[in-house]
Amino acid sequence: MAERTAQVERNTLETQIKVSVNLDGTGKSQFDTGLPFLEHMMDQIARHGLIDLDIHAVGDLHIDAHHTAEDIGITFGQALAKAIGDKKGISRYGHAYVPLDEALSRVVLDLSGRPGLCMDVKFTRASIGGFDTELFYEFFHGLTNHALMTLHIDNLKGHNAHHQAETIFKAFGRALRAAVAVDQRLDGGMPSTKGVL
Repeated sequence: MAERTAQVERNTLETQIKVSVNLDGTGKSQFDTGLPFLEHMMDQIARHGLIDLDIHAVGDLHIDAHHTAEDIGITFGQALAKAIGDKKGISRYGHAYVPLDEALSRVVLDLSGRPGLCMDVKFTRASIGGFDTELFYEFFHGLTNHALMTLHIDNLKGHNAHHQAETIFKAFGRALRAAVAVDQRLDGGMPSTKGVL
């Protein structure tokens, strides 16, 4: 099988983002974004998804974190789409439930080629580690649109906002790991009755 890696660079007047991803990695990550709590969460994706992830970002953080968080999601999504390639032979679907103490989240995704995000999360705090919790939606919205995936995120319970966020990102990593896994039974075929995704 060809290497499933990608490097994407995205530059705008608001942000300059570089993302490198290896879908067949070991969970190594490196970040330099100016957003330490988001980095902590993206590290969960790498470790639980067993993907290698390197993200560097320079953004207009003197305004706020919105553009940087959203554009990281967009560029990460572009890199995922590029690394996944034509989707032949992959499992396509992935899901995971992840608990952390009192918190429990479920993530279900489909590498469908049709972007769509349904996110039902009521964070108990507006900010975690200086990061606005509403920006998690912007991160996943950008990622979903550019990775061309259908993504359902539900926080089923939890009263500690850090735990809520961490279960979401761990579950996303595990669901992504399942979806990009190669299914030998497909023998390189397309996991769709349409013949294309």
